[in-house]
Order: sequence, then C-alpha cells, then structure tokens
Amino acid sequence: MRIDRPIGSWLLFWPCAWGAGLATDPGCWPDLWLLALFGAGAFIMRGAGCTINDMWDRDIDAKVERTKTRPLVNGELTQADALALLAVQLGVGCFILQNLNWYSVVVGASSLGLVVMYPLAKRVTYWPQLVLGMTFNWGALIGWSAIQGDINWSAC
Repeated sequence: MRIDRPIGSWLLFWPCAWGAGLATDPGCWPDLWLLALFGAGAFIMRGAGCTINDMWDRDIDAKVERTKTRPLVNGELTQADALALLAVQLGVGCFILQNLNWYSVVVGASSLGLVVMYPLAKRVTYWPQLVLGMTFNWGALIGWSAIQGDINWSAC
C-alpha cells in the first residue's frame, strides 16, 4: 500500500476536496464528514491502485532496481495474497463510496476503468501519465457530484 509514500493519497484527495469546494455554496465550507470520506477513500483506493499496478507489473518490476523489492516481486506475497488484499481494499472503497449519493457512486465506480488501464498504458503508449493524471483527477468529478448531486457536463 506504500503507506510510507503518502503523496499518491494526497493526489487523490485534493481533487475530491477541490471539486467539493467548488460545488459548495459561496462563503461556505465543504462538509467535514464528506472530506473525511474523501480522505479515507483516497488512502484506500491509492492502495488498491498500487496493488493492481504491482499485480500487472510484477515481472517488469523484477527487472527494475527501484521496484525489485516490492512484495510480489521478492516473494513476500503471492498473486493470491495480492488478489485477497485487493478484494478487501475494493470492498472498503465500495463501503466508503456508498456513503455518497448514487450519482457519485456511479462516477466513483467508473474510475476503476482508469485504475486498471494505467499499468496497461505503460505497455502501449509513451503517455501513461495521461491515464494516471485522469485517474488522479477523477476525484474532482466525485467531489462536485457529491455536493451537487450530478455533474453539469456543459460546464466541463
């Protein structure tokens, strides 16, 4: 889950908070409970993203100095262990998401496609960061819809 490197969680949290802040009535602050949900969701889903990435890239990671000590590469975890961890992470993420309105649940769940695409994008394009950037910033849509109940696509 790379708890020792929290930047990924922050990169998921801030777009959610920013979207919620923009959607909140002028002069008001976003609901603190909602921000706490975004923080917990960012932490859990960043971990899920790392797990998916590590599962897809374990053979590549073994050849890269920076990544060859990851648990799937060095044998600390098996693929089955990683899959079980991923199931728990996604379950907790789903539980957190269920605290939002249904529109936001759908928007949040739709981000999983990008989460899965990122490790694959590294194999077929020189621009995987585009997919990663879209993944990280999807939270702005969730933050907005959590406050407004939908997304006014004409404003995008």
